[in-house]
Formats: sequence, structure tokens, C-alpha cells
Amino acid sequence: MPLKRTLTLTLLTLYGLGNILGAGIYVLIGKVSGIAGLLTPLSFLLASLLVITTAFTYSELSSRYPVSAGEAVYLFKAFGNKQLSLIVGIMIIMTGVLSAATISVGFIGYLHIFFDLPSFIAITLLLIFLGALAIWGIKESVQAAALLTLIEITGLLIIIWLGREHISNTDIQTYINAFTFDKSSLWISIFSGAFLAFYAFIGFEDMVNVAEEVIEPEKNMPRAIILSLVIASIIYILVSIVSVNAVSPQILSEHEAPLALIYEQLSGFSPSLIAAIGMLAIINGALIQIIMASRVIYGMSNQGWLPSILSNINSTTKTPIYATLITTLIIYIFALWLPIMTLAELTSLFILIIFSLMHLSLLFIKKTQGRPNKNIRQYHFSLPLIGLITNVGFVIFYILF
Repeated sequence: MPLKRTLTLTLLTLYGLGNILGAGIYVLIGKVSGIAGLLTPLSFLLASLLVITTAFTYSELSSRYPVSAGEAVYLFKAFGNKQLSLIVGIMIIMTGVLSAATISVGFIGYLHIFFDLPSFIAITLLLIFLGALAIWGIKESVQAAALLTLIEITGLLIIIWLGREHISNTDIQTYINAFTFDKSSLWISIFSGAFLAFYAFIGFEDMVNVAEEVIEPEKNMPRAIILSLVIASIIYILVSIVSVNAVSPQILSEHEAPLALIYEQLSGFSPSLIAAIGMLAIINGALIQIIMASRVIYGMSNQGWLPSILSNINSTTKTPIYATLITTLIIYIFALWLPIMTLAELTSLFILIIFSLMHLSLLFIKKTQGRPNKNIRQYHFSLPLIGLITNVGFVIFYILF
């Protein structure tokens, strides 16, 4: 039974934005500030530049092959190696699982502003609710995610508005001075911050895994990927400028709910408003990761790479129930097992490796298959090449430093 095509360009863009914005800025802005200090905006800028070439690669690949289990299929189309595609598919599932676990752990910090609920109970209730919503239906899930995305964007815009003086009074010379390359220790801090900030941009690539539920995916998928990434990049850089100028980076890095602290400092009001929005943002990000990972499992099962039961579609909800249940259970285990920094760093590392393989796949596809038809979105050969070099470079940097 095929999946139902119900996602428009607007819904898909909001879906992508919700996935990108859901946890990174609400949970990890403090951690990045602790590494890069006042130069945190440069870390976010560097991270955004790192993902832009990857966004173009995903845009072209999703236009060529608009199917679920996107990355695993792209790799198979390039190299025809089932075992390699299976390994990468499992890696993609793990990134979704690790990312959702990261988000779930980050939820606790904002929840504690309202209730002193034990982490075990909070995570259990959160994932039961999200798993049930993901099973309910893709349209209902994405509509809920779209609404939550609008709310979380509103929260970030409130921070930007309250801190607008910090933006207008930004000392540009501070950032220009950072580009003197004799300051190697400073650049190590910026790059280390960028590696963690990179996690905040993860999400646009997950959009390809709902391709079989998108209206006119050959056109709408590339547009939505670029739109969501550009909007997120602008918001992140502005919020990071406000954050490190409103609160000491060291204090920010030690706080469980960093944006709630920033709101309190800027407005003088209770942090409850931003804390509530932060909780909704985190819920949204976790929901989208559950949808993504379950669709990859479904798509791989549909390709015959995983047990066929995982591609079963419920006749009532039109969703892959077994794949969703398995995804939610694995997220639950990781959320209770690993600390948030470990989860975020592992997610970033896996994603960088996957991105590198996607650039390599597109380079090979371009060389051997050309352009199938005029409806395919195609970019210059240099973009995936630059993407491959920069992503591999970041992996090496992480291993060395």
C-alpha cells in the first residue's frame, strides 16, 4: 500500500524548519557559548557554511530520486552496493534516534522550570505521547509539527526583538580580528564550537525521507530544503549574537534552559514564557525525528533490506506502525543511557560521515548518469566536490581535536 501524498511546499518547509530549529538553538546554544565564548556567532556562521553545499546536494538527489530511505537509495543508485546502502541506512536511523534522544534529554531542563519531575518519568511520558502522535497519521503529525514550528520561531523572534540593541551595537571589529590566522587557539575554539553548532542545523536532510508523501516532490523538495536552511541560518546567527552579549558565555553554558535565562535577563520577567515555548520546540524536534527514522526503516524494508513487517502500513492511520514503535523504543533507551553532549557529538559525527558519502554519491551519479530529464534540479559539479572536502575536513578535525 503506497503512502499518501499530502505535503505541500509550505508544510514541507515548516516540517524542515521544525526539525532544524527544534532542539539545537534551544538546547545547545549554551554549550556552544561555553566553547567559543563571544565568538559563538562565528561558530554558527561556519556551521551554516558547512551545510549549505550539502543542502544543494540533497536538493539534487531528492529531485532525481524522490523516495523514502533517501540516503540509502542514493548510495545504491550511485554504487549498486546493497551492503553499503544497508550500513548507511542504519547510520541514518541512528542519527535520528540519537538526535531525538538528545532533544528528549534537553526537554528536562525546560520542564524543571515548571515541575521537579524525575527525568525517567518525564522522558517516558514524552516518548509515549510522541510515538502515539507519529502513529496517528503523517498529515496530522506534520500539521502539529508545523503549528509547533510557528510557536518556536515566535520564541526566537522574541529573543531577537528583546536583544535588538545588542545586534545593532555589535562590534564587527571583534569578528574581523578573529580572522587573523595567527590565533590558532582561537580558531580551534571557533571550529570546536562550529562542530557542536553543526548539530543545530541537522534536520534539512531528513526532509527527503518523507518524499513519497510530498506533492510534486521533484519541484517542492529542493525548494523546501533551501528555504528552511536559509531561514534557520539567519535566525541562529541573530540569536547567538544576542545570547553571548546578554549573558556571560560561561554562565550560559552551565544553565539547563539557556534561552529561558536570556529571556529573563533581557525582559526582567519570569522565564516561564520562553521555557514553555522551548518545551514545545523540543517536543516538535523529537516528533519529527521519530517520523524521519521510522520512514527510513519503512523505506529500507520496502527495498527488501530489512524484515518486511517493518514496511507494513496500517489501513486506518496509513502510517508504518511497527517501524514507528521500534524507533520510539530505541530513542527511549538512548535518552536514559547517554548524556546530552555525547548524544549531540555522536549525532554530528555520524551526519558528517553520511553527508560526505552523499556528496561522493552525487559526484559519481553526475559522472556516470548525467541528467535524466529537464525536471531534475541540477547544480554545478563543484558544489558536491567542495562539500565532500569540507565535510571530510571536519571529521578529521573532530578526530584530531
